This record gives sequence, structure tokens and C-alpha cells, in this order.
Amino acid sequence: MMIDKRLKMIALVVAGTAVGAALTYLAGPAPQVPDGAPTASETKKGKRILYWKAPMDPNYISDKPGKSPMGMDLVPVYEGEEETAEPGTVKIDPVTIQNIGVRTAVVERRPLKRTIRTIGRVDYDEKRVYHVHTKIEGWVEKLYVDFTGQQVEEGDILLEIYSPELVSAQEEYLLAMRYADALGKEAAGGDSVLELSRRRLELWDVPAHQIEELEKTGKIMKTLHIHSPARGIVVKKNVQEGMYVKPGTNLYTIADISRVWVYADIYEYEMPWVKVGQEAEITLESYPGRVFRGRVSFIFPFMEPETRTNKVRLVFDNTDLVLKPDMYADVVLKSEVSRDAVAVPSEAVLLSGERSVVVVAKGGGKFAPREVTLGVEAGGFYEVKEGLDEGDVVVTSAHFLIDSESRLKEAISKMLEVKKGGGTEDMEGMDMEGMDMTGPGGEAMEMDHSNMDHSEMDHSGTEADMAMDHSEMDHSEMDMYGTDSHVH
Repeated sequence: MMIDKRLKMIALVVAGTAVGAALTYLAGPAPQVPDGAPTASETKKGKRILYWKAPMDPNYISDKPGKSPMGMDLVPVYEGEEETAEPGTVKIDPVTIQNIGVRTAVVERRPLKRTIRTIGRVDYDEKRVYHVHTKIEGWVEKLYVDFTGQQVEEGDILLEIYSPELVSAQEEYLLAMRYADALGKEAAGGDSVLELSRRRLELWDVPAHQIEELEKTGKIMKTLHIHSPARGIVVKKNVQEGMYVKPGTNLYTIADISRVWVYADIYEYEMPWVKVGQEAEITLESYPGRVFRGRVSFIFPFMEPETRTNKVRLVFDNTDLVLKPDMYADVVLKSEVSRDAVAVPSEAVLLSGERSVVVVAKGGGKFAPREVTLGVEAGGFYEVKEGLDEGDVVVTSAHFLIDSESRLKEAISKMLEVKKGGGTEDMEGMDMEGMDMTGPGGEAMEMDHSNMDHSEMDHSGTEADMAMDHSEMDHSEMDMYGTDSHVH
């Protein structure tokens, strides 16, 4: 009884296996999907897949699904997800925009002022430096200004000098006065001698008050007063009491520092922005927070060979004598480059050395790189001559990442365009000259498969199993040009 049950079970298993095999045979092999035809997974709301890319390596793309070099499934890119309005346009979702810190700025018209910063040195105004000399020989009797740095006013007595020549000149003048008085008004010659004697004293720089005193008192003065020619400070003192001096001796050097000069060195490439008369500012470490304002008074017509800079002279008022010669100052020159220029922030421009690029925000998370022609840079802005219009929005941060993604997307688009041509592009480059494609009679060679019997062929093997192996065939006895030109 047990044996019968086992036999029945075996029979049922065998029968089921036979039925399954029969159904499989009747159903035939699974239909093959033609190359290039979209499958069920290749559609997304009616959109066609353009290509497949690796999720972690955008440089790796494929025209069919599979695995990336990192072993991850390739991600499909659907038609319409790319922006074709402008080459290199990329689309970024709002979350990514926030994560990478994208900031934008509006292109606008604005005045451009270039600021030049350099170091300056305070110096004397050469037009207000005075040298005190004597025109007679003599001895210094008394010094009224006896140290360097002393401040003097115009007309102050600097020293007294005794000169025998001066004493003789005074005697001659007194004699001429007496002679003129004795001759009276009829003697024109007496007045002429008197005028010559007075003129001699004036040419020796005898002060007018001493001449008047001589006329009133009739007494000869022993010393001559030397007065200060201007208000200022004594820069140099080259005289001492009792010193013998001669004509041409520099007794004092007096400088008026109520107005000073500042010399600044400007680099050659900055010279086009420096003009005579433009505003200048200086600041000093000794007076933090205070700004002194002046102007450019002169631009030297030659360069300094050691520093390759051009010296510029600035003028500043110094009524409170705060600016002292040989001080160092920070100089700022502001030059107006343009009053109405289309400008973008300097940080918005990507400079490659050969071209200048900005990333334009087109709205909706779309960004596109655009090449621009730049003018001058001033005040943190570039003047844009071509490529942008007023009102455009440009990216000022994270634009390097966007530009890199744009370049990658543009490169992928070019690769896909090449693939769309199939294999014909490879055939176009082949040189078929010299290849004989005819039979011995001149007729075209063609392959005829009409009489081939495929019934015995086994299609169940793999592609590798179905490959034909000609390695052991002997071609020496084959007649390639028989009477029948068709190859069967």
C-alpha cells in the first residue's frame, strides 16, 4: 500500500515537470528588446531617457543602465530636465542653493571712483623757504634768535652786525645831508649826492627805521640790524656771537610751514588715474581719526629708476602746524573713472587669464555662465562694456561651483551629440580606396542567405557560445572567384 502511494507521488511529479516543459516550449523564448527602444523603466511621465550617469561621479555616463565604477546603480537623466535655451545652463534645487551659500547682486549703473593708496612724506614748501645772508663784511655783535626751531615773525630782529664799511657809508650820508642843506634848493647837485648816499645804505639792506633814526639824530650807528624776511621757524642757524661773516654767508634758513608739501610715490599702472587738481587725503598715526585734505599740485615728468614709481606732489594747509616735515603719512587719492557705468561687484567675476565670466541667475533655480568684456576696476566694482545689461542678476558667491557644473553639463551635451550619429561617423573616416568589392567578371559581390537552413541551429546558447571559430579552417583551397559570383 505504501509503495503504491510513493509511485503515485513520483508519477505526479514527473507529469508536472513534463507539463511545465511543454508550456515553456510553447511560449517560446522571451521577446528581445531592440537596441535603442525605451523600456518600461525608461519613461517618466512620457519623457525619454537621454542618458544614464553615476550618482557619485557625474563624469561617468552611459547610454544604457548598469553599474558605476563604484558599484552603484546608474541614475537616468530624462528629456526636458536639461536647459537648452543657453549653452551650459544648469538648474539647482532651492535646498542646494541654500546649502552652498549662493548670493546674488543686481547689475546697475553707478559712478566709479578709483582709490589709490600709497605712502607719503611731509616736506617744506620750497616756495616758503628763506635764506638770510649779509651783503657786508663784519662781526656779529648780538644774536636775538639763537637756537634752531625758534619761531619768528616777519620783521623780527635776528642779529646785529658791526661793519667798518657800514660806518663809512653812514658818514658819507651825513656829509651829503649837510652839503645839501648848505647849498639850498638851488643846488640840484647836492640832492643828487644825497640820494646816491641813501641808495647805497638801502642796497646794503640797512633797515628803513635805522636810516630814519640816522637822519633824525645825526649819530652814526655802530651795528646793522638783520631782520627776518617772513614768518616761520628757524630750520638752520649757522652763526654765533662774535663770528666774522662775509657777503654770501648763510646766516639762517627760515621756513614757513603754514602750508606744506607731501611727496607720494605712484606706481606706473596707477598714473592714468592721477590728475593735477584732484582731491587728496592723508592720515597720520600720531593723529588717529583725523583726515587732512589737500590736492595734487604737480606730477613729476620722470620716473624714479630705483623704485619704478612716479613722484607726485600734494599741497596741504597747516595753519595749526600739526604736519611736520619728514613725517610719514598714509595717502589716499580718489579719481572719478566714470559717472554712469554698468558695473558688477568684483567678486562676481571669474578671471581665467584668457576670458572673464560671470554666472547669471535666470530665475527658477536656473543659472548660466556668460562671458563679459570688462573695463576698469574701481571701488570693488568692474565696469562691464559688453555681456551684461542693467537689471541682470549675477552670482557673487559659490559661482565657481556653478560654473564647474555648467562646464560639465556642456561637455556631456557635446558627447551626446556625437553618440546620436551612431556608427556612421566612424565609417566616414574610413579610406576604402583600393578595396576590390567586385568579382572576377566585374559584377558586384553579394551574400545570398536564401538557401541557408537554420532549422538545425541551436539558439539556446549564449552569445559567446554562438560565435563562429575559424581558427582551424584551411583557406588555401578556397576559390574566391568561381563561376558563380554569389557567395552562399
